Amino acid sequence: MKTEKRLKELGIDLPPASSPVANYVNAVRSGNLMFLSGKGPGYGASQVRGKVGADMTWEQAKTHARSTGLNLIAVMKAELGDLDRVRRIVKVLGMVNCTPEFGDQPKVINGCSDLFVEVFGDRGRHARSAVGMSSLPNGIPVEIECIIEVAGGAAPARAARPAARKKAAKKKAARKS
Repeated sequence: MKTEKRLKELGIDLPPASSPVANYVNAVRSGNLMFLSGKGPGYGASQVRGKVGADMTWEQAKTHARSTGLNLIAVMKAELGDLDRVRRIVKVLGMVNCTPEFGDQPKVINGCSDLFVEVFGDRGRHARSAVGMSSLPNGIPVEIECIIEVAGGAAPARAARPAARKKAAKKKAARKS
């Protein structure tokens, strides 16, 4: 629980892990790697909207990237139960909804990268890409996804269970017909 203690020291309360808004899951685990789906800042009605370079500065967008990082950590916690199971943040892909002339995408995504290092220490140092986009879903200013390395335990089967049950039910119904 060292990571949980670190969050408390930093005065950070994690938001609840948001639910997927379309036909995907929050995370998929393959071996010791977990691939987290893209998240944005805020959630639902409190979701932030705007284009960096037009509606907000890079400094404002950086705070939204930090908020997005908190949403990603919340997903890690929900999926793993214990943040100490995060062995390493491996890769971050940060997408910035920005004007064509905006070129400070790395400064924006530092909001998330800095948070990961604050919370996880050296385990939070990662490879990264920060790119500009002409738009993002629902007009959010940033979307970030990441890959993490997970320590111990078998891959959770939670995400596959509903689909597997549905498939089994269809097979059973087909046999009865």
